[in-house]
Amino acid sequence: MKEILLGNGAIALGAVAAGVNLVSGYPGTPSTEVLQTVAKYNKDGKIYVEWSTNEKAAMEVAAGASYSGARTMVTMKQVGLNVASDPLMCLSYIGIKGGMVVLVADDPGPISSQTEQDTRHFGEYANIPVLDPSSPEEAYEMTKYAFELSEHIGMPVIMRPTTKVCHASAAIELDEPAVHEYDGFTKDPRWVIFPPLSYKRHIEIEKQQPVISGIFDEIRYNSITGTSKTGIAAGGVTAAIAMDVIRSLGVEDKVSFLKVGAVFPAPKGLYKKFLSMTDRILVLEELDPVIETGLTYAKAENAITDVAITGKLDFRINPAGELKFDLVRKYICEYLSLDYTDNSCKPMELPARPPVLCAGCPHRASFYAVKKAMKNRKSVFCGDIGCYTLGNAKPLDMVDTCLCMGAGITAAQGIKRTNPDTNAFAFIGDSTFFASGMTGLANAVYNNTNINVIILDNSTTAMTGHQPHPGTGRTMMETQSARIDPVKVAKALNAGFVEEADPYDLDKAIETVRAAAEYDGVSVVVFRAPCIAVSKPSGLYITENCTGCMHCINEIGCPAMYIEDSKVKINDTLCFGCGLCAQICPGKKIIKA
Repeated sequence: MKEILLGNGAIALGAVAAGVNLVSGYPGTPSTEVLQTVAKYNKDGKIYVEWSTNEKAAMEVAAGASYSGARTMVTMKQVGLNVASDPLMCLSYIGIKGGMVVLVADDPGPISSQTEQDTRHFGEYANIPVLDPSSPEEAYEMTKYAFELSEHIGMPVIMRPTTKVCHASAAIELDEPAVHEYDGFTKDPRWVIFPPLSYKRHIEIEKQQPVISGIFDEIRYNSITGTSKTGIAAGGVTAAIAMDVIRSLGVEDKVSFLKVGAVFPAPKGLYKKFLSMTDRILVLEELDPVIETGLTYAKAENAITDVAITGKLDFRINPAGELKFDLVRKYICEYLSLDYTDNSCKPMELPARPPVLCAGCPHRASFYAVKKAMKNRKSVFCGDIGCYTLGNAKPLDMVDTCLCMGAGITAAQGIKRTNPDTNAFAFIGDSTFFASGMTGLANAVYNNTNINVIILDNSTTAMTGHQPHPGTGRTMMETQSARIDPVKVAKALNAGFVEEADPYDLDKAIETVRAAAEYDGVSVVVFRAPCIAVSKPSGLYITENCTGCMHCINEIGCPAMYIEDSKVKINDTLCFGCGLCAQICPGKKIIKA
C-alpha cells in the first residue's frame, strides 16, 4: 500500500514496520512529526509512546527499554542531542540489547534553531554509526535497516535527516507493521558502567569501528556510479540534489558520483576505490566537511598523492547554510567549467515583517506588566527558548539574553552575582520549566541568589505545535495524569516568594511583579493564561473616537492593531479580545465590541 507522507512520517512508519515497541522524545522542529505520526498510527496502543520532559529523559527511557530487548526509538532535533549527550556517550560503552535508533533531525540554515550544528560529529565522538537519508523513500527503508544494524553491532544507531528530508513529501510503499517480541530485562553486570568495564569496552569499540566501516563499504546506501576521472561526492539530501543537477545538465557521462548514506564510520574501502578512479573530487554536503575529511584521511592512509579534493575545507563551498538546488548547480557548473546562468526565481521585494507575538498572546501582557513594574529601575531580562523569545522585539524589548533551554534562570544568577545593583529577571515557559528550568531554580535557592523568575504558563508547548507536557497532565497514550503545578514545584523547591497572577489583569499583575522584585531572595511569579491557539476568543475590541495618541501601538505592538487616517483601528479577524489595549488606553477609547 502506498501513502503520501512527510519524511518524518516515513521515518515513523519505518519504525512501525520494524516492530518498534517504545518511542520517546521531546518536541523540536524539524523532528516533531516523527513521534506524533507513531502516536497517530498506534491505534491498538501496542507501542508505548511518550513526550518526555526533556531529551535526556527520553534517551534514558529508550535505553532502559532497549536493555529489556525492546526495539526503541528516541526523537529530537540537533540541539536536543546536546541535552541527551550524557547518556548517549555512555550507551556506546554499555551497549544495548533491542535495536535502538536515535533520530536526530538537523536544521541547516538554521531555519528554526539556535545553532547550525552537524550531528554526524556526535556519531564520531561517541563511536556510534550515523545514517544520513537522501529522501523520504530512503528514510523509510533506512529506518528499518537501522534497527537491524543496531542489534547486529550491539549499540545505538543515529538517524540524521535534515530539514529538507523531514519536511519533504513522497509516496511511500508501506510494509505491514511488524511485531517484535522481547524477553524482558535480565540482570547482568554489563548494564552497570564501571571504570574497568569502560576501559575494556573502549578497546572493543575501537576494534569494532573498522568492522562497521567494512559493512558500510558494501551497504546499498553507499554507492559509486560512473567511470570519469572527475568525481563528485555527496551525502544525505545533498546527494539527491546533486544527482538532479547532474542529470539536468546532461553531464552524467562526465562525472563519477559517490553517494554516502552511511557516513560514520567512514566506508574507507569505498573511499579508497573512489580515490583510485578519480583525479579530482568536489565534495558537497550539509553542514560540515565530514565526508570531505574522510576522503582526505583515506587519501593520506593510502598514500594517494594525485587526487585533488575540494569543498568546504578550502572554502570552495560555503561552510554554512543549506545547499539548495540553485546553489548546488552553481557549484557544479563552476567545477565543471560550464556556463552558469542564475535561473532561480527571484522573490518579490516585500516590506520587512519581523517576527511578533500573536495577537492576544498572554506573553505580551506578561512582558508589559514586568516592563511597567520595573520602569526606571535598573534591570536585565533573561529570556529562554520558546514563543516568548519574541519578547525581544520592539516595542516590548524585554529579552536581553537567550542562550539555550533553561539557561535564562541560571544566566540571571550569573548576571546578578556580577551586577548586584541590577534586578535580574528570568522568563521561562511552562514546558521549558519542566524540561530544564527546575534545576536552575533549585540552584538559585540553594545559593541564595536574589533573582526574579517569571514562569509564563500558557498550558501548552506552543512553539513546536502545542504538544502536552507535565503541566497539562495529558500524555501521548491518551491518558490523563495529575497535572504538575509549577506554583507547587516552586514552593517545594523553597523559593521564598511564589505568587500566581493573571497577566490580563494588568494592575494586579504589575503589583505582583513589584512585590516580587522587592523580595530579598528568590521570587517566582507564575503568569497563567492559555495560549490563544488552544483557547476560544473571549470577544473583540474596537476603537471609538480614537484621539490618535498612538500609546497602544507604541507600548504593546499588537498585530491586530493598525493605523488608518491617523487613528488606531482593530482588525476583528485578528483580535482575540484579551483587553490589554483597553487597559492601557489613556483616553479609554478602546471598548468591547
